[in-house]
Amino acid sequence: MNRRTNIVFITAVVAIAAFASAVFLYQRHERERAFEQAQAQLGILVRDHSPIMGPERAPVTIVEFFDPACEACRAFYPYVKQILAAYPKDVRLVIRYTPFHREASVVGVQILEAARDQGRYQHVMEALLEAQPVWASHSVNAIGRAWEYARAGGLDIERARAHAAAGSAERMLEKDMVDVKAVGVRATPTFFVNGKLLPSPDPRVLLDMVKAEVENKR
Repeated sequence: MNRRTNIVFITAVVAIAAFASAVFLYQRHERERAFEQAQAQLGILVRDHSPIMGPERAPVTIVEFFDPACEACRAFYPYVKQILAAYPKDVRLVIRYTPFHREASVVGVQILEAARDQGRYQHVMEALLEAQPVWASHSVNAIGRAWEYARAGGLDIERARAHAAAGSAERMLEKDMVDVKAVGVRATPTFFVNGKLLPSPDPRVLLDMVKAEVENKR
């Protein structure tokens, strides 16, 4: 190898090393930026008014931007329930209402908040989700039937309608929509696990993220 070839070779090695170093620094910067964003978002992901399922002081928090009229939320719920059952002391679920289906969403939230007031939140949620294809149908206006299905979940309808008439659900929705826009949520369900965005709508990925956070906290 002559002197000129040797110089070219060394220059190429240096260039590759510089490129690899730049990629490493960029990736580290992106990880740090993502972590900082997640930490900054923690303050708006969880609010005092938000419904919680699971221990209030659990070390791992799943935040779900949720719409009771959303088909994908309905499909995801059994997996979320399994995760809560698998980690009864370690994981809590925080619900953030995201009314992307308009009237059906608002009625669903009214019912859920009335159920929370009566201590029947999870029971009524499951009743609504089970019957969602009927009352939240896009082709048939059957939104009023949501109240019937909520009754099957143990809801006192008279008390619930009075609670809804007071407007507390609408006030909560206004607050939640401010955070929905701030976080940039555009679809439901959207999940965060201890402030980290679920990268893909896959129950297995959600379970893996939760498991990793639980193990990290123990």
